[in-house]
Amino acid sequence: MHCPKCNAKDTRVIDSRLSKNGYAIRRRRECQQCGTRFSTVEEILREGLVVRKRDGRSEPFDRAKIQAGLSRACEKRPIDIEQIDMLVSDVLAELEAEYDTEIPSSAIGNKIMEHLKNVDKIAYVRFASVYKDFRDIDELAQEISQLKRND
Repeated sequence: MHCPKCNAKDTRVIDSRLSKNGYAIRRRRECQQCGTRFSTVEEILREGLVVRKRDGRSEPFDRAKIQAGLSRACEKRPIDIEQIDMLVSDVLAELEAEYDTEIPSSAIGNKIMEHLKNVDKIAYVRFASVYKDFRDIDELAQEISQLKRND
């Protein structure tokens, strides 16, 4: 594993922990050259997953798309990249348990919102505003009111 700061190859594992869902291992590493500490996540590669889009098209599952959407929703919020990675892993594990190899895009969006609602309400509203494609401010206000009632 290369150091993200100095790109040295010589890093060592300081700590390893199973993720809360048991499908990934989080490793804390330290660069032997510059002393930088960083985390990595090791998980099972899921091959052959297909996403069924709303318009009926299919495309290969791309974890990076979910991470990018979540990163945008969580921008300038107190959520670090490790939390986002774990959220994606949890969502993916649940979807794989529920579906075979073809996952509807709506199920992915709903699972993400379900988890995000418990992590950060502002990030949830940001994600929901794009995912649900609100037409006007009233629809957004209604979603926020419902979020407040469920608290």
